[in-house]
Amino acid sequence: MLNTYTQPSSCGMIEEKPSCSRKFLAVLYMRTASGNRSRAALTVRSGVVEPGSTVLVAGATGGVGQLLSAKLLDRGYKVRAMSRSQEKTKQLLGDAPNLEVVYGDMRNPETLDAAVQGVDAICCCTGTTAFPSKRWDGGNNPENTDFIAVKNLVNASPKGIKRFVLTTSAGVERPGQFPWLILNLFGVLKFKRMGEQALEASGLPYTIIRPNRLTDGPYTSYDLNTLLKGISGARQDVTLSLKDDLLGETSRIATAEAILQALVVDSTENVAISITSKEGDGPGQDPAKWKALFGGL
Repeated sequence: MLNTYTQPSSCGMIEEKPSCSRKFLAVLYMRTASGNRSRAALTVRSGVVEPGSTVLVAGATGGVGQLLSAKLLDRGYKVRAMSRSQEKTKQLLGDAPNLEVVYGDMRNPETLDAAVQGVDAICCCTGTTAFPSKRWDGGNNPENTDFIAVKNLVNASPKGIKRFVLTTSAGVERPGQFPWLILNLFGVLKFKRMGEQALEASGLPYTIIRPNRLTDGPYTSYDLNTLLKGISGARQDVTLSLKDDLLGETSRIATAEAILQALVVDSTENVAISITSKEGDGPGQDPAKWKALFGGL
């Protein structure tokens, strides 16, 4: 069902160029003969991720990741920004209080244990282009980026984590339909869905956010305060759905806000939420309005 916020009367896809009751259940870990970690099919109840918690942001140098990091810091969270280039991350996000920049290559599981240690939540905002481009250099293709890397981060996640929010894309459940079949020519939607399935099967409390074609940015401001002042023009309202059935465009600002709000609304646990932007004021940063939106799905 669709849920649209309307102002009372008196938070996917990378834009292409031709380039989520505080009751916890234990998660049972087992060691396989090879030493790899696996989880039994037990579900973790997360509760909310409150300000003051430590949130790992994977893909913190991307458009959505930058905005999310800025929003989290502004709301009183501790942000651990993970990327393969600490220098670039520091250039983009600066040295704000409560910001920690760490190295992690999601394609290499050995680099993740230290990065995820002690975090309360993980927000994964990574991605690559759907079609071959320079962003594919060094093995950054859809299979490695959207499936293997995501699966590695899921497997490395602490067993007591409160929420894992994964940003993917609209179209992952309809890759054979137009226009998604064109977007999926090199498998980006297939691999994003495989990444989702790895998270869904993990036993971790999760939320999946599925934006449509991303607009507003990407942002490259070196000032977090400047990032926070960004708006989506007249298109600040959002439409949400529990089905992969939306078309259109999605603001990066709205996507980042939806990710943050998913951390504090328990009804977003263990669901995939599609999001598009439209004209109107929308929920903005109001937790009550986002709770009503999510709760109505």
